[in-house]
Amino acid sequence: MFNRFVSLIIIVVFLVLLGVVYTAYSISRFDLPAVSTFQILDSNGTVIATTDQENRVPVLIDEISPNMQNAIVAIEDARFYRHRGIDPIGLARAAYHNLKAGKIVEGGSTITQQLAKNLYLGPQRTVGRKFKELVLTIQLERRYTKEEILAMYLNRIYFGQGAYGVEMAARTYFNKSAKELDLAESAILAGIPRAPALYSPARDQEAAKNRQGIVLRRMVELGMISAAEADAAAKEKLRLAKATPSGRRAPYFVEEIFNYLEQKYSNRLEGLYAGGGTIYTTLDLKMQEAAEKALSEVLKNTDPQLEGALVALDPKTGYIKAMVGGRDFVRSQFNRALAPSQPGSAFKPFLYAAAIERGYTAGTMITCEPVTFYQSGGGKPYQPTDYTGGYHNRPFTLKEALYTSDNVVAVRLGDQVGTATVAGYARRMGIDSHLRPYPSLPLGTSEVTPLEMARAYGVLAFRGIRTNPLYIQKMVDGTGRVIEEHKPVLEQVLDEKNAYIVTDMLEAVLRPGGTASHIAGLINRPAAGKTGTTENYRDAWFVGYTPDLVAAVYVGYDDKNKKVGKPGGQIAAPVWARFMEAALKNVPPAGFPVPDGIVKVRINADDGLLADDYTPRTIEAAFVKGTEPVTYSSGYDLEEPSFPFQINNFERRDYWSKVRKFIENPGSERSFNGRPREQKAGRKSDQKPDEKSFDG
Repeated sequence: MFNRFVSLIIIVVFLVLLGVVYTAYSISRFDLPAVSTFQILDSNGTVIATTDQENRVPVLIDEISPNMQNAIVAIEDARFYRHRGIDPIGLARAAYHNLKAGKIVEGGSTITQQLAKNLYLGPQRTVGRKFKELVLTIQLERRYTKEEILAMYLNRIYFGQGAYGVEMAARTYFNKSAKELDLAESAILAGIPRAPALYSPARDQEAAKNRQGIVLRRMVELGMISAAEADAAAKEKLRLAKATPSGRRAPYFVEEIFNYLEQKYSNRLEGLYAGGGTIYTTLDLKMQEAAEKALSEVLKNTDPQLEGALVALDPKTGYIKAMVGGRDFVRSQFNRALAPSQPGSAFKPFLYAAAIERGYTAGTMITCEPVTFYQSGGGKPYQPTDYTGGYHNRPFTLKEALYTSDNVVAVRLGDQVGTATVAGYARRMGIDSHLRPYPSLPLGTSEVTPLEMARAYGVLAFRGIRTNPLYIQKMVDGTGRVIEEHKPVLEQVLDEKNAYIVTDMLEAVLRPGGTASHIAGLINRPAAGKTGTTENYRDAWFVGYTPDLVAAVYVGYDDKNKKVGKPGGQIAAPVWARFMEAALKNVPPAGFPVPDGIVKVRINADDGLLADDYTPRTIEAAFVKGTEPVTYSSGYDLEEPSFPFQINNFERRDYWSKVRKFIENPGSERSFNGRPREQKAGRKSDQKPDEKSFDG
């Protein structure tokens, strides 16, 4: 046993000596490699951004505040000026603290080691990579002074919010140069690089202040500042800059890419970038530019504080093709494409999808008239009104109710179907936000995000199939190794025929009588969509789609006490139409595929029955075969005389319809007995249903 132990010791010592000799030999022959970059590409291979050009302004060491230099050394590498790149004492201290805590609470890497990883190495954690890090660290210490190494480190590290390097971080968070940073600001910035997603003051000010306190206490322990100075700095109020410089393309989309990488790769982020590689995104830069232009043009003469968002995706893949989170990324990095707001009547298609799947048809009649809903628990009774505050006091087919956006019909239909059922269908189609099952739910009184709305409408565009929104198709490292890859995830959540019927209803929104009929001339292809306006014109929406692209547009104020003052059809719909026309410029127009088992018939808008040549108001509607009406509408309210023989309702209404038509127009195409006769001037009407818009 003893001899075996001695033999093992000899082997270990031999391997260590061999490693030392090999390391010394490698260092003598090794030169520092060129710094790699990480590219972010759109779906066509166009470069959107690279990590070495992202918000980075290199500065010299004497252009960095001594407060900042001391703060970063204190929290990242207290013995920086006393070691030669590798710090055994620091490693031992970190190991002790980690063992004591039972988890990783402190790293042992020096600033020079972190710089080596940041500049040259990928995120892999292998013995070979650790050896390379050792060699690179020693070479950096041999070639550069401590001041130069610290400057390179501070110019390289990521501080969150798209800011690379201390100069851009100072401008981003405090609108000043790195040379002007005071102690409190320096302690804030020094605390960020360990975990930008957690400690960025733009994300969580409380966490940032707590982290600042840790940095200040460490500086006191090291004798860099006094306790009184630390206390005064900690008490300073955090004043963040309101603007962030950015020349980045697709800034809101790229920021989400970086946020994702920050959260997933955390401490390995700099190493990931340093190793070089490529992120193949789903974005289409031409569509992105069309989205930015459409939003800018429509809102350019409005209140500068009025904001907007647009997000578009391919309904067949879930690929996000464009994302605009606001009018100006420099002014505000808040991404409204991912922020919840009430969608108003843009929520109604989920109600109608639920109703159609539960046996209702486009010709089902519901009356818009005063109605009261009593809430459980003795809450205030709910009395819905129409968009203009009154009632139509007449029945609507479901199709007309949807494209004219009648509120009372929607609430009554929601009550019949069940608000919990409506919420369930919305979730099934892609709404993840919490939905409150109140009677007003069909009117869009629960908050949702534009991205959720685009995803959910994509179900209607893509034959009832839901896709998951995707930002990234594939990510590879500098050697071409695939780090991660994302494929479309598809799930059938609605019957294809029912999805088409709702689409047929929504196509009428862009036709005469619909709440967005005025934008039909801006988009010269088949399209469907829905306007949305919240109470008192506070927010405005339009969500629409073609077979190739679905997009959601939101317009509103960040301050919800302010009102847009216009309905969705007037301000959000034009943004959508301009974008879609430009984005699909090179895509041939195509209609929505009609599934097998669908029939289209013309019905009377006033009773949902079959229309004939003399019906004053008609609608063409889609039905699942076998559910379409088979009875003709008489079109008259006159009392019908009794018959001396038994006759069913269909025969009676059809018979008297022919009688009345023959009496009032004897020159019709056919005589009363059905035989053809000479054509004469008739009174056939092409009148469309009520063209007044009602958008709740």
